[in-house]
Order: sequence, then C-alpha cells, then structure tokens
Amino acid sequence: MPGKIQPFTVRQKMLKTSYEIYHYRDSYLKDVMLHHHDFYEIYLFLNGSVDYIVESRNYHLQPGDILLINPYELHQPRFTQRGVSYERIVLWLNRNFVEQFSTPQTSLTRCFDSSQTGHTNLLRLPLAGRQRISELMNALVSESTNRNYGGDLLAISHLIQLLVALNQAAEHLADHHELADKSSPIISSVLSYINEHYHEKLTLDGIAAQFFMNKYHLSHEFNRLVGTSIYRYIIQRRLIIAKQLLLDNVPPTVVYHYCGFTDYSNFYRAFKAEYGISPKTFVAMSQES
Repeated sequence: MPGKIQPFTVRQKMLKTSYEIYHYRDSYLKDVMLHHHDFYEIYLFLNGSVDYIVESRNYHLQPGDILLINPYELHQPRFTQRGVSYERIVLWLNRNFVEQFSTPQTSLTRCFDSSQTGHTNLLRLPLAGRQRISELMNALVSESTNRNYGGDLLAISHLIQLLVALNQAAEHLADHHELADKSSPIISSVLSYINEHYHEKLTLDGIAAQFFMNKYHLSHEFNRLVGTSIYRYIIQRRLIIAKQLLLDNVPPTVVYHYCGFTDYSNFYRAFKAEYGISPKTFVAMSQES
C-alpha cells in the first residue's frame, strides 16, 4: 500500500541519528544543485522525466529504478520535462546506525561502495525484484510513523530486509545503465585526477594541460557531464574530505592545509558558504549527535 505523500523540503541534513524516509510527489520543482550528504541515500524512482547525475555518470531513470548513493558522491537530478509528476521514495541512512547491523559475514553497506569491482549506482531489477523493493520501502514509510507497540522494531526489520535485498541484487546484477557519451571516459579521468590531487594546487589551465585538452572545451564538457564547474567541483571535493577529517578529530586549523586550501580564512569562507555553519560549529554539532 503506497505511503503517505509528504511535502518536499530542500533540507539536506538528517534530523535523526537512525534513518529518515520520505515519499514525495511534485509537478514543479526548481533545479537542484549538485550536492552531497553525510549519510547513505536510497532513492526509488516512481514517476517523472528525470536524468540523474552521480559524479560523471548520467542515468535516464525509469519507474522502479533504484539509486544507491554514498556520502562521498556528488549528485544531482535533472528534469528533462517540466510539469510532469515527479514521484519518488527517498531513504536516508545514518552511517553508524546502519553499520551496527552488519556482521563479519554480511556488510549492509557493500552496495554503496564505489570501489567495488563492477559497482553501479543504479539498480534496474526484474519485475519481482522491483515489487519486493517497493513493498519494503512502502512498509518502511508506514512503520516509520507507527507509534504503536513494536512499530519501531517492525520498521528496523523492514530496513534490514531492504538492505539485504539491495546488496544481493547489487552483487548479482552485471548490467550498467549509464548514458553513453564520447566525453565520459576523459571526464571520468579528470575526476579521478582531482580526487587524487585535491590537496595540491589545481587550476583549469593545469588540468587541461595534464590531459592535453583545450581548457574551454574541457570546461564545457565537464560542466555538461558533471553539472558544475571544475572550480566548484574541486571546492566541493575538498570540503567533503575536510568534513571527514573534522569528524576524525583533526583540528580545523590543520584540516585546511591537508585539503588544499591556501589558508584557514579561505577554508572557513568556503565551508560556511557550502554548509551554512563554521567548521568549529560543525564539529560541535557532530559531537552532540
């Protein structure tokens, strides 16, 4: 039975330390910026006309498609036709909460691990698999608001069954569904280069020279495929790494140097512009949760 439709919010921060699940349906939405989360995301696409970018990978979504996105991956929906009903169920999972249910034999977060051979963000399952995932997601939507006796345990039961089913599907599905694009291989190489050298001085001119490309062509293709400029991607990647270091108790006045910022004031301004809080406030809030 479909879950209750909830009003969409642009909030990208979890309010709970376990999980949050939302069933959304909208006909008109403003463009969503390229962004990332500090948590795992499971996204069940139900209806609409949407392409979805995860890093440089572009997927044209079909009803029943499932996206698996980890905290390190920048992503963004692109609406290919306005006014069409856009419906999806979105599940956010706190990393520590999920990992406590894993065992030495069974990792419930393996399906999110982009370093795994053959990894894909999109699962396009056979009919029976789609129905099973849809049933579990809708049951979780219903039980997440159940305040009756046992409702919390039923919800966790559905959640664990869902994660097991997704990991099983991810392990056995060999098909990839990225849209083919002649520039994808080179842009993927550029992303890998940035991700390996984020702590160094990086410029458009330098990256273009590294790949023997015209900088204007590189800039255009990068923006088209990734959804943002090379400069902004570098800043976002550095900030993602910075947040991980802050969570590992590295002082903010040391983090900026590891992440390629020229000084603390530039790091501070970039962090606050991206997340709305200072690095020290982020650390304090993380310690409270």
